[in-house]
Amino acid sequence: MAEAGGGWRIVEDDLSGAAIRALLEQHFAGMLANSPPGSCHFLDLGGLRGDGVTFWSIHRGDDLAGCGALKLLDARHGEIKSMRTHDAFLRRGVAARLLDHIMGEAKARGVERLSLETGSGAAFEPALALYRRHGFEDCEPFADYRPDPFSRFMTRRI
Repeated sequence: MAEAGGGWRIVEDDLSGAAIRALLEQHFAGMLANSPPGSCHFLDLGGLRGDGVTFWSIHRGDDLAGCGALKLLDARHGEIKSMRTHDAFLRRGVAARLLDHIMGEAKARGVERLSLETGSGAAFEPALALYRRHGFEDCEPFADYRPDPFSRFMTRRI
């Protein structure tokens, strides 16, 4: 468990709790509401439990505030997955705290580059702004991704 300061704590999560499952279901539904199914690249619960994936949740006291994951693509390249802030905690720095944590964990594991895929369009602008503030830049598709007008790809060295 990592203390994120100010009463925040970040824990490696096994996805067994009702609150985290509900937040992920909301995440999945949000992706499908804003992009066609073939353009949604989220990991389902099984994928988030897969080899090479570490999943964290962030809490304020007893309340679930958000989640995110690191998927190792290889020994030096990681992908950020399933970043989601609970609606009750929007615009309170949850995603920035969690992103800093994931970047620190990735660096500690020897990852040199972090990449991500997210959607395009107005619903994704807050996420894109967050990633830009953290040094991510637009890039070409990576790993198994293909060009898609509903996807944005970003990367940065860490």
